[in-house]
Amino acid sequence: MFENILVVCMGNICRSPVGEKLLQYYFPEKKIISAGIVVEESGLVGKTADPKMIQIAKQSNLDISSHLAQQVTTIHCNQAELILVMDKGQIELVHQLCPASIGKVMLFGHWLIPQLEIPDPYKKDISIYDSVYKKLELAAYHWKQKL
Repeated sequence: MFENILVVCMGNICRSPVGEKLLQYYFPEKKIISAGIVVEESGLVGKTADPKMIQIAKQSNLDISSHLAQQVTTIHCNQAELILVMDKGQIELVHQLCPASIGKVMLFGHWLIPQLEIPDPYKKDISIYDSVYKKLELAAYHWKQKL
């Protein structure tokens, strides 16, 4: 069904790298990548994932240590058949970047009840990173059931 999936967050160093790896685990046959909306303007291009998120992911045997942040581009959006974002505001930002993405963008937490936005843990306490990781893990599991 969806063979090319793009996972998007703001900086591509916390949420989307985890979402990408979790979906790759569930769907090894699919092309799944992640990118961020403000990577270039934040000076994050080529940066590794947030150390706190690397630590939290490692506790669940998920390795995101080799991840390097990249800016989402119109090419990414055009190639993706499904674009998963972390919050409702990012839906509009992706649509502005790539009008062809309309109809392809959904929340990563779409199948959670209630439908859930996944907050940005950046620069917050490690317990927030853990909470966000668990939401991503549960949301990815629900995508496994639906795709």
